[in-house]
Amino acid sequence: MAQVTEVGKIRRRVLAEMARMTYEGTLQEKIDDILETVVTEQGPRYRCCVHKERAVLKERIKISLSQSLDLSLKEAAANALSGEIVGLPIVNVLPEACDRCPIDKFIVTDACRNCVAHHCINSCPKGAIMVVQDRAYIDKTKCVECGMCKRSCHYGAILEISRPCERACDVKAIHAGKDRKATIDETKCVSCGACRIACPFGAIVDRSMVVQVIERMKTDKVVAMLAPAFIGQFGVKLKTGQVIEAIKQLGFAEVYEASFGADIVAVEEANEFIETKDDRSFMTNSCCPAFADMVGKHLSALADRVSTTVSPMVATGKVIKRKDPEAVVVFIGPCIAKKGEGLRNKEFIDYVLTFEEVAAMMVGKRINAAEVTASEYTSMASRDGNSFAKAGGVMQAVLDTVQMTAPEVVVKAHHAEGLGNCKIALLQMKAGKIDANFFEGMACEGGCVGGPATLTDVRVTSKFVENYAATSVAKVAPENEPAMDERKKVVDFHQHHA
Repeated sequence: MAQVTEVGKIRRRVLAEMARMTYEGTLQEKIDDILETVVTEQGPRYRCCVHKERAVLKERIKISLSQSLDLSLKEAAANALSGEIVGLPIVNVLPEACDRCPIDKFIVTDACRNCVAHHCINSCPKGAIMVVQDRAYIDKTKCVECGMCKRSCHYGAILEISRPCERACDVKAIHAGKDRKATIDETKCVSCGACRIACPFGAIVDRSMVVQVIERMKTDKVVAMLAPAFIGQFGVKLKTGQVIEAIKQLGFAEVYEASFGADIVAVEEANEFIETKDDRSFMTNSCCPAFADMVGKHLSALADRVSTTVSPMVATGKVIKRKDPEAVVVFIGPCIAKKGEGLRNKEFIDYVLTFEEVAAMMVGKRINAAEVTASEYTSMASRDGNSFAKAGGVMQAVLDTVQMTAPEVVVKAHHAEGLGNCKIALLQMKAGKIDANFFEGMACEGGCVGGPATLTDVRVTSKFVENYAATSVAKVAPENEPAMDERKKVVDFHQHHA
């Protein structure tokens, strides 16, 4: 199983309590109780006192309700129950929680020998280093954190301490502000969630719509759409039919697999590749929103290489809405960035929840999926559609589809995982250093199965996905006849930017 930290346990307990109260209809009345049930007088303590712990928790609850930090908890609960979602960023820093990282980026250690050369002093452009008591000393009022002193010290006596959130961010979107608290630059952030995982104090959170979804299920037909990575997430011994039934017991009227849309995407993307291969040196996938955003925000010169095909989430949403325009569509997956993609496609996706949030809903409604009677269930997707969840899966689906529909076309494919690795690979492809004309980029290591809101170890889930994909009746996307029929009925599966 994936390691669950104390930060993760607190996050899940808050979500479960919110879900329980929403199902029971007592959220607005009892929301303040969460402060005392999650943070008790007896501890444990991670900060100075119970009051500080509860101040942090109060902010966490408000973001989990997708409400402003300026509101009281009861006001925030009332707004969430009415369906309101304020325009917060997808990923947020809790001001009360972000105060435990080292303030000083460069520290002189005991390894300093007070040498005669004093390379550190000579290299400092601001005159911020002096010798005090036979040891180099950095005047923080003058230091501009350029790192010249560290690089010049022959003893390696100057230590650089970078914040975990900064170190985790491959797009350099997070940094310490003037008040030394972390600040996220929205013009750079792609909502990949790496900083949320990295922060040891749980000071970085993604907003949630658990309460809003539960309320909609009380009045509307709400349809769940499971990401291909759902296999094994809610219990490694669970049958797929148990997961489907447990999801329905939460209040969802129907359950779709997003891999159904992945088969449509594989065909559309393969066709797009064939039609445009002579116009651009290479094409990339578009289904990973953090990767696509990274290209748009940080490699804009390559933005035209990103496929215009919509993601499996949006493709499946289009199918569901075509069949029932009144249906409320909720995507459930391992990805935080999907919450942003959902907002950009409101016409087809009403809400996005993570596996972690849905697991908390099960706890809140006291559903033990292991005790749920399994229904007969067969995957809605082909082997290749289900394999979208794994790194290399999209690439293989496009390869197989092109091979089946246009065998004379040569596809030279390459893939990378992690935004930093993707960026390097794209620049190398642009420079002609990688001989490939199709590129699959995934923000998370291992692909979607390694997403920030998964519940199971990426290696375990990868194997489960592989086994599940092998049970599919159709092996390649064009063999999935129901998906191909829907492809004909929905006219357009492409994004059209102004």
